[in-house]
Amino acid sequence: MSSRSRSIAILELLTGHPWGLKMPEIASTLAIPLPATTRVLSSLVASGYILGSLSGKEGVFRLSPKLPALGLAFLGATGVTDLVQPILDDLAKKTGELVRLAIISGDKLTWVAESQGARSGLLYNPEAGKDVYLPASANGQAWLCCLPDDQIRQMMEHEDFARPDVGPGAPRTIDALLDAISSARQRGFASVRDSYTIGTSAMAVAIARQPGNVPIGTLSVAGPAMRLNETRMMEVFPWLSASARELAASSASSPLFSMA
Repeated sequence: MSSRSRSIAILELLTGHPWGLKMPEIASTLAIPLPATTRVLSSLVASGYILGSLSGKEGVFRLSPKLPALGLAFLGATGVTDLVQPILDDLAKKTGELVRLAIISGDKLTWVAESQGARSGLLYNPEAGKDVYLPASANGQAWLCCLPDDQIRQMMEHEDFARPDVGPGAPRTIDALLDAISSARQRGFASVRDSYTIGTSAMAVAIARQPGNVPIGTLSVAGPAMRLNETRMMEVFPWLSASARELAASSASSPLFSMA
């Protein structure tokens, strides 16, 4: 792994640990030799992306505000605040649940904006910085619904369906995933329960740009499974679809969607 790749891996790791990690923890988690970890951390501290002291191995290293600020500046320049956020806020208000927008980037989905509709009671808000695991997420399945089965099999060829960090509702084989996608295509939206996170359910649709019906992202509504059940999903579906069409119509005005 190159020094640049190690730098990116450390930054990505620390996004999930706002209180920071000790140097040995970083080295062990990423399987990077301790001397190399020290060199990379030294560079990141010097550049202002990480806060921490290199005087001892027991010091804690965490992200500085610089990287999040750059991300917020980028999203603001792409028009997310003006174009996207009002649509998400309106859907969140109607549903009373967490609404999330994900953008297709290569063969990955990246969450870029959200709005929380629930103001009290049970809230669902997944861990920031987590990669979207396509098979187990409503967002991932909504995107895969737009692809032919042969392409899905190719994308999932090296996927670890036995990974332990997902819930019991997650598909454990490519055939189970294709069955879920087939059901989603018939229903008009993808849905999961106890899949990405135990105790939660989610539904999602693809955001498709015309002409050509090209998928550029996904839009989801997620919440506690006891509240966001099948009956409630059918009530939410028209609002979710309308918001996705509105986002598709607005996509030409923002370079954010050009990543797709």
